[in-house]
Amino acid sequence: MGTITVDGKDYEVDEEGYLVNLNEWVPAMAEIMAKDEDCTLTDAHWEVINFLREYYDEYQIAPAVRVLTKAIGKKLGADKGNSKYLYELFPYGPAKQACKYAGLPKPTGCV
Repeated sequence: MGTITVDGKDYEVDEEGYLVNLNEWVPAMAEIMAKDEDCTLTDAHWEVINFLREYYDEYQIAPAVRVLTKAIGKKLGADKGNSKYLYELFPYGPAKQACKYAGLPKPTGCV
């Protein structure tokens, strides 16, 4: 287990960098996690991150990439609900990387 420090406070993360206590998430964590992976978050990234947080609140599960792609397409439109668009934003895997930034658990079915 490790930690991530945000505004002088340490938060526990697992060995893959996912937040242990989901209720402790703050948006600044996403910025720090992204910076560690040489990623600068844009409004497009935040749209997916916020979508995931809403999805998790409703279904209590972090969606795998196929489910994520389909759900985003329904809510945000076909231009955003496709793998190409999502992989451009989150090259390490849209579901895995975006869920990590959103303070959610690793999606089921992700290696």
